[in-house]
This record gives sequence, C-alpha cells and structure tokens, in this order.
Amino acid sequence: MSVNLASARLWRGFPQAILACVAVVAVAFMLPSEGYYLNILMQAVTYAIAVSGLVVVLGYCGQISIAQAAFFGLGAYGVAIGMVDYHLGFFPAWLCGIGAAGLLGVVLGLGSLRLGGHYLAMVTISFQQILTLFLTNWLEFTHGPDGIRGIPRPRLGPISFEGGHAFLALCMVTLVIVTLAVWRLKTGRLGRAMQAVRDNELAAGTCGINVFATKVIAFGLSAVLGGIGGGLFAGGFQYISPDQFSFGESIVLLTMALLGGVQSPFGSLIGTMVLIILPEWLRFLKEVYLAVYGAAVILIMVFLPDGLWGLMLERVRKRAKPILGDVPKLPLLSQTGAARTDFVLTIEGLAKHFGGLKALDGISLAVRRGSVHALIGPNGSGKSTFINVITGLYKPTAGRVVFAGQDITHVPPYERNRAGLARTFQNIRVFRGMTVLENVMVGAERPGNDVAENPAFVVERALAALDFVGLRGDAHREVGALSYGHQRYVEIARALAATPQMLLLDEPAAGLNLTEKHELGELLKRLKGHGLTILIIDHDMKLVEQVADHITVLNFGKRIADGMPKDVLNHPDVIAAYLGEPQEAAGAAS
Repeated sequence: MSVNLASARLWRGFPQAILACVAVVAVAFMLPSEGYYLNILMQAVTYAIAVSGLVVVLGYCGQISIAQAAFFGLGAYGVAIGMVDYHLGFFPAWLCGIGAAGLLGVVLGLGSLRLGGHYLAMVTISFQQILTLFLTNWLEFTHGPDGIRGIPRPRLGPISFEGGHAFLALCMVTLVIVTLAVWRLKTGRLGRAMQAVRDNELAAGTCGINVFATKVIAFGLSAVLGGIGGGLFAGGFQYISPDQFSFGESIVLLTMALLGGVQSPFGSLIGTMVLIILPEWLRFLKEVYLAVYGAAVILIMVFLPDGLWGLMLERVRKRAKPILGDVPKLPLLSQTGAARTDFVLTIEGLAKHFGGLKALDGISLAVRRGSVHALIGPNGSGKSTFINVITGLYKPTAGRVVFAGQDITHVPPYERNRAGLARTFQNIRVFRGMTVLENVMVGAERPGNDVAENPAFVVERALAALDFVGLRGDAHREVGALSYGHQRYVEIARALAATPQMLLLDEPAAGLNLTEKHELGELLKRLKGHGLTILIIDHDMKLVEQVADHITVLNFGKRIADGMPKDVLNHPDVIAAYLGEPQEAAGAAS
C-alpha cells in the first residue's frame, strides 16, 4: 500500500469526527453540571461505551458474552485503585484498568477454541461471578463490599476535568471516538472477517480467515471497550463498589445492545439511552411506570428482532441504488490456455476413516494445471469427504496432499486458501447477515491476493467477480434474499474474487433447475477457456461431459476409474457402480 493511500484511509472521516467532538463538548457545557441529571447522563454515556464492546463480540463476531460488566468493573477498579491506593494519575491508572480488562478478555476468548453457543455463555457467566466474588472478598486490594471512595477526577496539563461539565465533555468525546471506531471496524477487513465467522465458521475458514484468532481479537476488543467505559464511570461518580458490576449489570448491558440493535454501535447507543432515560420519562406514571417500561422493552424486542437501528437500516437498504461504472476485469480473464502438463494438485494414498468406516481408502490422483478435472461416483462414494480433506476441514488418516509444490497435508483451512485453493460447498454456505457485495469482498480480501490490502481495489475486484456471474445489480441486497441458484453464483464469485490457482466445486448444480444448470455450464466453459484449474464434483453427467477434461470415479472410498471422459464413462466398473451391479458381475458380463 502506498503512503498516500494509507494517509487517505487514516484521514477519511476525520473532519466529521472533529465536528462531532466539538458538538458534544458544546452540548456537555449546556447540560447540568451537578446533581441527579448529571448522574443520569454520566451513566448513559459510560454504559454506551461498554455496550459498544458487545457490538464487536456479539453483533459482529456472533460470540455470546455475558461478562461485559466484569470488564466494565476492571476498568473502574483500575482507575480507583491506581489513583487512591497507588497515587497514579488518572490516565496511567485508566490504562492499567483497560490493559487488565483486555488481557482477561483475550484469556476468555481463548476458551472459544473448543466452546460455542450456550457453553461459551456459561463460561462467561462463570467468569462474571468469579470476578464479583474477587472484588467483594479481597479486602486488602479491592476494599471489599464497602467499595472505594474519593476517586479524584483528572487534570491534563492546564486543563482540569474536575468540574461536571468538563468531565462529561471528556466522556462524550470518548463516546464519539469509540462509536466511530466501532462503526469503521465493521466496514473494514477485520470487521468483515468477524461477520463471516458469525455467519458461517466453516466458510470463513476456507476464505482465508483465521477463525480462532478472529474470535480472540473480538473478545479482546470488547473487553478493552468495557474497560474504557468503566474507567470513566469511576471518575464520573467518584465512588465504586462490587454490586455495581454484578451479573445483573451484565444482563442490563446485553439488553441495551439487543434493544437498540447489536450489529451497530449506533444501535447500541440508542438502546442504552432508551433503557436509562425512558424510566425517567415515565416516572409521571408513578406506581405503574416500571410495568409500562418493561412492556415497552418487551414489545420492541419481540416485534423488532434487529433492534431499533435495524428498522432504520432496512429502510436505507431499500433505497440503495446499483453501483454504476466500469471496473477492471478479473485477472483470470486476461489469460487463455488449455490444460498444461504440470500438476497443480497431487494426492498420494489419501485415506480418511471414521471409526471402522473407510470413507476414503488409499486414493491417489493428480490434477493438471489449467484443466477441468471431474470427480464422480454414486452417493456415499466419498466425494465430499475427499473435498473436505483437501481443503483441511477433515484431517486425513493417511496420505499426502501437495498443492502448487507445497505439502499442505497438515495445513489449516485458512492457510490453504491463502495458498490459492478456493472452494464452494454442496450445501450453500454464504454469509447471510451480509450483502452480496460484502460476501464477495471477503473472498477478495484473502491474504496474499493482489488487492487484499487496498480497500478501493477490493471493492473493484468484488464487483468484477459479480459482473462475471451476472449479479452486479444485486450488490447491495442481503444475500439471503436471492434465489437458491443466485446464491450458488455468489459462492462462485466469492471464490473467484480471491484469484485462486484452483477452484473446487462441490456439486454446484445441486438444487438448480434446467435453465440454471445450462447457465452454470456456460459459466464453467468460460472459466475453462481462461485456463483456471477446476476440480468439480457433480451427479449431473451432462454437465460433467460438457466441461470435464479428465474424470476420476470413486466408489466405496476407492478409485475405480481414471482417464479421459469418453473412456471413463464407458468403463464397465463405472457403469456397474452407477447401475448398482456388483463390479465382478459387471466385469464378467462384459
């Protein structure tokens, strides 16, 4: 990436951020400087910062965390203990609290390697409860249930934040910066990787994303944001105690995120303001205000599952216009050529056993660069297992896989993709929470791709791939709104945007009607004409005959035929396998 481009990315949106900060500072100095309403505003702003952490870990990455109040508390106690007991300045103490929160967030994220769903939720709840016990019972360090009083507010050179106006302005400026940073994260490479992990971990791994590292980063960032909010909370209220950071508060923070819309920091901001300010607006109802407040929250969450922000975002998406203008064509379109003599993929004695079942039993084959190699066989013959072993989703029992001269037998899926091995799935695996364009951008951002580090070029590459499959006009639609056949094309476009050396297609014609199959055949012919190496699995013999240069046939996990299409399809063992006759009988009859 050039220096000019890096600078442009850094400064993009900077003037708007400065204006937003100036605006919130002006607003802060017009609000009450002390008393009840200042406390309400201080709570709303600091909570909103912590809730933005849930947007990262839950909204973006799909990992359930019910421990955000714990990280909020770590930030608060970092400031309180650092300033009161160790006489540090506010900002060094704040950094200590944020660092402690971030470190424990990463440790908690490491547990996501083997856990997910409700099991991961239970771990985060346990972490929350352990921290509460720690804060309550370690009297010498945390001051126990009585809490810590007299937390001073900071000074920064000649600037004092001791007054209510000034400290509220600091909190609001921090909220603006955090909100914009979390929003920018979603539209960047890391944010799209998180969303891909959220929607489909298997597909994310085969798109070059290190799933485990992405989850750990999400937990770490979420914890850091919780620590930032907690440190400001301690300075704002100048008193903290363990009950302010209990399990119940984690539930409150989670409700705020879900109410406003957990997939956007603007949604979390709305949800926080509603849950903190709405009860104050409803106090005129006296005894019944809490019931009305609870009913309002329930109705919003039942009828607006994507939150208040999701309702607004849906209207914006409906008004999105097609992206016009020419973009550079896919690199593969600039090349032509037939199959070459060298091999891009070599398989030696590949075996995969599931207990006593030998799904693959000593298969060897080689795929020539620039060819279309078909892998066929009856149901249960081991074809999909073969693809899953090749792409690293299954570990082989025995054998060796060599791709582009590199032994990748024990390489994880994301590294195989980064080496240039792309695939589609028998059961479609698109990222359903993202648009068509964002799905394909995930493919274009494969580390090692020529455009991966340049956001503008990534968009162009994704649009070029959509042009190739004829879906440019659907770029801004949510991928789940497309037909089944068009979702197949999105998978293919995502793979092509990665500029792979080899494309593996696992039953691409499955579920397509006759028209869609014909269009798929024409698409594969075009790819073949540009010299892309393709390994295809399919039951549609007409499609296979139409595009294949070479065919390998599997049955009961073994290779029974290999060669030119005409010879293989007339082989007696192949005919017997498809007709269900014993191979020995078929051989005798022939």
